[in-house]
Amino acid sequence: MRLSLLTTLVALTLAGCSAETTPPTADTAPTDSVTQATSKDLTAEDNAANQGASDKLAPNTPAEPLNEELCPYLDTQWVANTNGQKMTRQATDPRFETPACIFWSYPDAPQATVIVRHLDSVEQARAAVDWAAPIDGTEPVSDNGWEGGRGVLGPELAVYAVQKGPTAVLVWTNQVQTLKAELIAQEAIKNLGL
Repeated sequence: MRLSLLTTLVALTLAGCSAETTPPTADTAPTDSVTQATSKDLTAEDNAANQGASDKLAPNTPAEPLNEELCPYLDTQWVANTNGQKMTRQATDPRFETPACIFWSYPDAPQATVIVRHLDSVEQARAAVDWAAPIDGTEPVSDNGWEGGRGVLGPELAVYAVQKGPTAVLVWTNQVQTLKAELIAQEAIKNLGL
């Protein structure tokens, strides 16, 4: 069943969640096949060069699908297999120091959204995590120095958000379990050498 953004927002509101906990992207319709644009792959060395750099955006800045291109740090088929859905489209948001990645399947809402933040302080990184995974609606996470929260925020929305120092990794999926969001976050952390 295809749900529009409005229907999803109503469902989340009725479930007691605010609209701020919806996946942070603009509502755009998917296409039939993944755009085959290429993007320079980010390596651990590229990411190390970005350490200490900040994207200067507010901690609660949502991702927007600004560039129709492949995610530079997550493999398309790996994300599709991990989240359990066919990939129909991808986009990135280059406003972030590490581009945010947005993935779609057939529903209008994204199947997964990944935002990696390099902020000016630990407090800002915690604010980003608290925005993505509100304390009152999620369970705490502590894994290899990464701290944050995980939870199911609605009938088709789970989040896994963690921070270590001034870096935050925020992942939303359209699944009803947080494991898939956690696996995607761990893969991004590994691939970026965070």
